[in-house]
Amino acid sequence: MSRVILLADMNSFFASVHQALKPELRGKPVIVTGDPEKRRGIVIAASYEAKTLGVKTGMLVGEARVLCPQGVFITSQYHHYVRFSSRILAIMRNFTPLVEPFSIDEAFLDVTGCENLWGPPQEIARKLKQEIYQELKIKCSVGVGPNKLLAKMAAGLQKPDGLTVLTYADVPKRLWPLPVRKLFGVGRRYEQHLSRIGIWTIGGLAQCSVERLRKRFGVIGEVLRQCANGIDPSPVDPHSLDEYKSMGHQITLPRDYVGEEVKVVLLELADMVGQRVRDKGYKGKTVTLVLRDADLTWLSRMKTLSFYTDLSLDLYQAAVELWKQHWSPVWPVRLVGLSLSNLVTGAAEQGTLFIDRDKIRKAEKTCDILRQRYGERAIFRAVSLMEAGVRYVP
Repeated sequence: MSRVILLADMNSFFASVHQALKPELRGKPVIVTGDPEKRRGIVIAASYEAKTLGVKTGMLVGEARVLCPQGVFITSQYHHYVRFSSRILAIMRNFTPLVEPFSIDEAFLDVTGCENLWGPPQEIARKLKQEIYQELKIKCSVGVGPNKLLAKMAAGLQKPDGLTVLTYADVPKRLWPLPVRKLFGVGRRYEQHLSRIGIWTIGGLAQCSVERLRKRFGVIGEVLRQCANGIDPSPVDPHSLDEYKSMGHQITLPRDYVGEEVKVVLLELADMVGQRVRDKGYKGKTVTLVLRDADLTWLSRMKTLSFYTDLSLDLYQAAVELWKQHWSPVWPVRLVGLSLSNLVTGAAEQGTLFIDRDKIRKAEKTCDILRQRYGERAIFRAVSLMEAGVRYVP
C-alpha cells in the first residue's frame, strides 16, 4: 500500500498567532521582532500583509519600519506560540496518532489507511485545514505526498492557505524544472557548489550520475540525488520528542559577526549547552554547529567525538574546529546554534594524560551552581566583556 503523508505548515505562524489573539489585527501588517533587550532587533516573522510591502525575516527592525511605517510591531512571545502549537498538534491527532512535529509550526501526519474514516487524501487535508482555522483562526498550507519529502515540497508550492498533492509521477513535470535551490535540503552554498558542476535545476541533479555526485560531495551527494527523484523512505515518527535526543541553543546576533567575534559566541553557547546537559545528568558525543548569514543561508555540520562528555570545553573545541573547517573567517555570521546529541546517562569519563578533566569539571559545576543560585549573569567569561560578546538572558 502506498503511503499517504501530509505536511501541514502554518502560514506566517508567529504573526498569525497575534492576529488570532487580537482580531483587530487581522488584515493589518503585523511584524514580530526579537527582543531588543537581548540584542535581537531583527524581524523574526511577518504577516503576509507586511511581506507584500517588502518586509522579510532576518531584516533589521529599522529597515522594516522604513518599508512599513504603518506596521504593528510586536516583540516575540514564545509562550503563545508554544500553546498554539500544542493545540494544533492535538487537532492533528484527531485524524491519526502518527503525527511528527517538524518545527513549532509544521508537522507530518501519516494518514495511510485512514480513507475509510476521513475520505480520500485531498479531503483529509481539506478537513484538517478547516478544523485548524475554525478552532484557532490560523491558516495553513498542506502538502500531500507518498513520503515526507514530497509532502514537504508540495506544501511549499502554494502559499498561503494552499493545498497541493504531489505524486511520484508528478516529480519530473512539477519539480524537475524548478531551480535546485527549491529542493528541500539545498541551501545557498550547496546551490553554489552544484552550479559549479553545471547543475542548475532539480532535474539536473536528479539525472546526474551517482558516481559524479559521490566524488564531489560524498554520501550527501547521493542523498541529494535521491531527494531530487522524490525518494524518501523515512517514517513519520510520533515519538521523536518523547525523550532527549539532543540539547542545544541558538542565538540571533544583533549584527554580522566575523572572525574572532564568532569564537566568543561559540564559547558562550558551549557554556549554556554544557550547563543544560550537566543539569539533566547526560553526556553526549556528537556536536552540531549551525551557522546562518544575513541572507538566510544555512550551514549545519556535525562532529562525533571518540568519547562521551558533558564539558563545555569539549563542546567549544569541537565547535571551533567545525567553524574553521566549513566557514571562512571572513564570512559574516548572523545566527549561531550549537547542540550536543547521542545523549546517554552513566557514560564512563574519558581519561587524558595532559589535561586535568576533573579540575575542569569542578570549575564548570561551580559556575553552574552560581548561575542557578544567583542568576545567569552571576558569572561569565571575561572575554564576554568585549563588545563582541553576546549574553543570553533567559
